[in-house]
Amino acid sequence: MSTELHTTQVDANHNHSESHHSEKGVMKSYVIGFILSLVLTINPYFLVVTKTVTGNALIATIFAFALLQMFVQLFFFLHLGRGPKPLYNVVFFFATAGIIVLTVGAALFIMNNLYRNMSPDEVTQKLAQNEAIAQIGGEATGACKTNEENHRVTISNGVITPSYTEANRFDTLTILNDDNISYDMVFGSYPIRRSYGGEDNVSVRKGKAETITLNQIGMHGFYDDKNPDVSGSINVTE
Repeated sequence: MSTELHTTQVDANHNHSESHHSEKGVMKSYVIGFILSLVLTINPYFLVVTKTVTGNALIATIFAFALLQMFVQLFFFLHLGRGPKPLYNVVFFFATAGIIVLTVGAALFIMNNLYRNMSPDEVTQKLAQNEAIAQIGGEATGACKTNEENHRVTISNGVITPSYTEANRFDTLTILNDDNISYDMVFGSYPIRRSYGGEDNVSVRKGKAETITLNQIGMHGFYDDKNPDVSGSINVTE
């Protein structure tokens, strides 16, 4: 009788020890997952705010961080692959994820293709300008055959110099950023935004310069999307 009691007590102690170690392992997994989640959330936010990466590179970077975030959530919080029949769970999960990625990717590809082939006039003009297509079927597209004089404006300490520029059609405008922050220049008069020659905005990173072709006549203003006080204007004549 005493032997059975001793055996029962030993088993209970063993189970308690295993349970204690299991709880410590789960808590450790949660802590590691939480820290990794914070890192994978802060990094893309920092990239977007500072505009260290822009355009398609930024989208690809955010997508990569999102995938890493998904794996962290699955393995450190949902413990994928640690429960009963872990191989089946993993296989089914990745099969489902693959179908979702394929469906979303195909949908984005189709919408992007339709957008480019059924674009409005401004987008058509931008594409024509990028390809230097001045005429289609004998009709002018609004694009410039050649670029003439280049006009430069500089952003320094949040001020655009010169603030006003006179130019002719088919000239170019170069925006040089001497500040330590990036600017996202949009066209129009604040708060009304307009596109110019198919360009909705011009992102100018710190220490860099961006050039646009002046293919639309008239008076056009441009300003930083986040700080409208950083503004200038250009008058384009025929």
